[in-house]
Amino acid sequence: MLLNKILDQGRESDIALVDHGRRVTYADFKKSIENCRNKLYKLGIRQGDRVAIFSRNSIEFIYAYFTIASLGAINVPVNFQLSHREIAYILKDAGVKHIFTYKPLDIDSHHVDSDPKPDFHVGMTHKVTQHDIKILSQIEETIEKAPELPDDFDWNNPCVIIYTSGTTGNPKGAVLSHKNLVRNAEQMIHMGCKREHNVLCVLPMYHCFSWTCSVLYPLSKGATIVILDSFTPKETIETIRTEKITDMYVVPSICSLLTKLASAEDMSTLRLVVSGGTTLPLQIANDFIKKFGVEICEGYGLSESSPVVTMNPYGKPKVGSAGPIIPDIEYRFVDSEGNDVPQGQEGELIIKGDNVMIGYWNMPEATAEAIDKDGWLHTGYIAKIDEDGYVFIVNRLKEMIISMGENIYPREVEEIIYRYPGIKDAAVIGVEDKLRGQAGACFYSMQDGAEMNISELKHFLQKNLALYKIPREFHQLEDLPRTSTGKIFKRKILEDFLADKI
Repeated sequence: MLLNKILDQGRESDIALVDHGRRVTYADFKKSIENCRNKLYKLGIRQGDRVAIFSRNSIEFIYAYFTIASLGAINVPVNFQLSHREIAYILKDAGVKHIFTYKPLDIDSHHVDSDPKPDFHVGMTHKVTQHDIKILSQIEETIEKAPELPDDFDWNNPCVIIYTSGTTGNPKGAVLSHKNLVRNAEQMIHMGCKREHNVLCVLPMYHCFSWTCSVLYPLSKGATIVILDSFTPKETIETIRTEKITDMYVVPSICSLLTKLASAEDMSTLRLVVSGGTTLPLQIANDFIKKFGVEICEGYGLSESSPVVTMNPYGKPKVGSAGPIIPDIEYRFVDSEGNDVPQGQEGELIIKGDNVMIGYWNMPEATAEAIDKDGWLHTGYIAKIDEDGYVFIVNRLKEMIISMGENIYPREVEEIIYRYPGIKDAAVIGVEDKLRGQAGACFYSMQDGAEMNISELKHFLQKNLALYKIPREFHQLEDLPRTSTGKIFKRKILEDFLADKI
């Protein structure tokens, strides 16, 4: 089944989408996609083209995504928090020729401010045509009909490229097929969504957690999606109350703020709350449950698996666990040699299933590293499973920081810091943050005679990185410790830092 066929699960008269007063039925939704399909074809978009979406949550974002997929083109959702440098890299890497934006972008040629190294310059090597995403909600009756896809186009074709930051500093594009997305939505069956439910979509749609869980899954059940373009506590609480929200997929910090600011009456219609993106602290979960009487079902996933791998089932959550492996996914827990470890012992979680990505865009070596010759996706997460089949995530093999559900790779941030005048060594390390789950801490040393102005460094970073990637704190050291092989010894830095705080 191709992605667009998901819409056939809704009754035509039922409301599919709600966006700040706009209400769209399933019948009108499908009519709009057909109209947008003709419009995009007229713009020159064809099968296999990569088409970017740079937008906050909106009905138009959903129209763009489904329309691009219906033409056999490939979606490239772009995080609207990224800097111009980061956006330009993605557009260049994916070979994007068309982009739908909620605001104009200057994407012709950008570089890191004050960067003395010309090789760091990221410019577009081809023309990218921008389109105002709002045109997708404007019906044109007299437009020529776009042709149907060829008979040999099936659900194994690419549907989207999800860019996820890489440990080498540049993001990697995880290519997901129609099959990957459709099957992952189907695999969420234990969450119990029905057509009478109202599902809040407040996490950004460019993120695969939000897209699969808050958009595709409810649409596959004929439910209603209530869209907010961003999270603000007052508007979110008001929307939950007035739209009688039953289901919502959020990150832990949202749960914490709702506990502090909402009343039990505000949350009285909630049936299901799912937390993902980062580990849910037990205190946040317990406070939420105590105040609202609604348990939080925690899940786990990654972009390469579309993204859901585990999820606590509705009505049977186990606090502190990421839940059981969802249906139709094979899994193993293995040691560093690839051998299975006994139940209850820690090992890397590896998986197989219809939700596992095709591979990384134009990166065969990285694909082979992630998916072994037997087809197992190596998640890079250390985990264990208990006697009831519930998975507990223990740690990450690599040093990725997850802050409010967003992935931050220290290497990328460090490479920008190294370009600031006077920096000798730099290490970005994840530290605990009560609101965000984790935050980055930068430890650095200076070249002889150089001095640091932290305000200027932060200003420099703000011009070249998304705000959420900028470290929360900065600590100057005389020298950064190194291992016997000459690598910066991050574990030692963190141990010393934590010891000093005691």
